Amino acid sequence: MMPVIRSTNRPLPTYCSILILLLSLVATSAWAQTTPANKQIVMVPMRDGVNLATNIYLPEGDGPFAVVLTRTPYDKDGVDNSVAMYNGRGYALISQDVRGRYDSEGENRPFETDIEDGYDTVEWIAAQSFSNGKIGIFGTSAPGITSNLAAASAPPHLTAAYVTVAPDSLFYRSRFVGGVFKESHSGGWLRGQGVSEEMINAYRARAVLDEQWRATDFLFHRQNVQIPVYNVGGWHDIYAEGSLFNFVYLQNEGHPAARGKQKLFMGAFGHGMLQGDLEYPGGGLINGDIEQQMRWWDYWLKDIDNGIMNEPPVSIYMMGSARKGAVSPHNRVIHMDSWPPAATETRFYLQPDMSLATSAPSLADASKTYTFDPANPVPTMGGQNLGADVGPRDQRDIGQRADYLRFATPVLENDVVVAGHIDMELFVSTDAPDTDFVVKLVDIYPDGYEALILDYPIRARFRNGQNPEDVKLMTPGAVEKLIINMWSTAQTFEKGHRIGVHVTSSNAPRFAVNPNNGAALDDVSAPAKSAQNTIFFDSSRPSAIVLPIVTEPL
Repeated sequence: MMPVIRSTNRPLPTYCSILILLLSLVATSAWAQTTPANKQIVMVPMRDGVNLATNIYLPEGDGPFAVVLTRTPYDKDGVDNSVAMYNGRGYALISQDVRGRYDSEGENRPFETDIEDGYDTVEWIAAQSFSNGKIGIFGTSAPGITSNLAAASAPPHLTAAYVTVAPDSLFYRSRFVGGVFKESHSGGWLRGQGVSEEMINAYRARAVLDEQWRATDFLFHRQNVQIPVYNVGGWHDIYAEGSLFNFVYLQNEGHPAARGKQKLFMGAFGHGMLQGDLEYPGGGLINGDIEQQMRWWDYWLKDIDNGIMNEPPVSIYMMGSARKGAVSPHNRVIHMDSWPPAATETRFYLQPDMSLATSAPSLADASKTYTFDPANPVPTMGGQNLGADVGPRDQRDIGQRADYLRFATPVLENDVVVAGHIDMELFVSTDAPDTDFVVKLVDIYPDGYEALILDYPIRARFRNGQNPEDVKLMTPGAVEKLIINMWSTAQTFEKGHRIGVHVTSSNAPRFAVNPNNGAALDDVSAPAKSAQNTIFFDSSRPSAIVLPIVTEPL
């Protein structure tokens, strides 16, 4: 059944102002803090005797009140300047330092105890006299992760959640993408949380799925979520695919109590200010995020029929030509009944002349070999990064390199609308026991600007998956077909533009550089080596990017 799709030109606030608001909700503010007079600080006991520092802000009146909770590693006092927004709507606001952070007791092991701690916190709140037993949980980024994990514990009094930019699988599929450690994101964040280099090295070596990941990762507990969740994500965000997958799973396959009650907004923003020469008017969080969040709480926590559940469950920002000062009308918010929209999987094949075409290559033997030197990796230029170097930067800044292959369609005669999940089918060989391959999807503007849309890797040893039995080193010289998960997007490649696909073997510091030696991931003593990597694009080995092309008007 075709989803019902509605378009709107309703203005949304810029991401700059929204980012400031979000940071004020989830992190220690860089601006002057105002301590609310109604602030109470208590230590909430967990089941193992550890006490977590918790701020309670009650609205005026006798209560009991509906409660909204956030659990954060960024200092519970970060919400001080936002209390009036919640209290003014009649909600008690509670903010808690997670285990081992700021004023809370216990060991800091990020997100590894938040299923149990989330449950215990929610049920402690429900037992307090100020609570009416209806509790919502919210958060952006790390507090969004703790919100999901609390929901996965299914505490009886958790009523709804509002989760902004959080993954479906932090450890298994987000910290490692295609088996490659997200160095600047995951490594950098862990350092910022005070995690030791020894522990970060241990994390970096755990690309293979293990029982601890299964015990602590939302992916393996999401079937227990029984509440409505409003997921907010951004196409250039580090957790873009997680926001989508969490919605799709809970809406269609989740617990019966959760199915059909979910919401999704995907905007055109990143985990930090976008870099590059593109802008997306109205691409910020829907209705400024906070007002939509309040509507969500009013409906689920106060039983106010404000119409939010009568609106289409999915709102996505369609991106198009977006040079600053010359943004096309294709950039807009679209409302629909489901994700993804109906689309035709269309292969754009790499061609021997470095073009892209929807017809398979005809030559019997065509390939390109380059040297991948781990000591000279391709530098990161934008992408779904954390905090810095975020978004659709111009890939021309990388320059011309022998280990960086650019393929492109001819100039498009018509708009090509892409919406949904993307895979890259790449036929390769290498002379190394292990190596990486990285693919980028690029929107090439008439003046040559190479706007990065998506960029994702695969580590060859994990080409069959990240379960222990899947891991297999390469046979030097043997040709293998790799499937690279390119995540998802909603992008109109406009008439006059070209679709580009870039292929290489590194992207640093976004992704950890493969030493090509096939050593165990925790063996840092083995020397790195250069690899001779070959990409094939002929009739029997037709490498192609698989794009979901939408043919019906959106």
